[in-house]
Amino acid sequence: MNDLAVGRYRQLAGYNAWANKRLYAAAAALSDEQYRAERGAFFGSVHGTLNHLLVTDRIWMRRITGSGEAPDRLDAILFDALPELATARHVEDERIGAFVDTLSDCVLRADLHYANMSGKPFAQPVAGVLDHLFNHQTHHRGQAHCLISGFLGNAATPSLDLLMFQREAGLAHAEAN
Repeated sequence: MNDLAVGRYRQLAGYNAWANKRLYAAAAALSDEQYRAERGAFFGSVHGTLNHLLVTDRIWMRRITGSGEAPDRLDAILFDALPELATARHVEDERIGAFVDTLSDCVLRADLHYANMSGKPFAQPVAGVLDHLFNHQTHHRGQAHCLISGFLGNAATPSLDLLMFQREAGLAHAEAN
């Protein structure tokens, strides 16, 4: 690991917050009935999926930092209303970004010792844990995006592509011909 790896996690934290903001804006366009509709996704609805993402980020950040709330169920509903959930999501994204800003090569290489939801102990490098945290977000955010686009249509559902974020953040640019 090196400064490039630290920079990559900072970029992923930025992307994560950017994508969540876009997804939550799209979710706000749903009716309450659509937002809560059981659609066969792993956590049922947009509501269940967005809550799950906040739940798991809180669990992982508690494991990583030793502080913060850590729900005891992966399907916990932390907030029943979307506006409150969106506020909590924004706060958690800021928390993730603040943690990532403190990373060093030494921290990324260090083993994190934790217990899974069943109490089984594990140890793995912090870098691997962060890889999972960001990948898990992308996985379930994609599910929520699919549910939302089923209601609003593709044209009304924002792109969540990493390349789009990189372009908007000035991390990529068009070349002159």
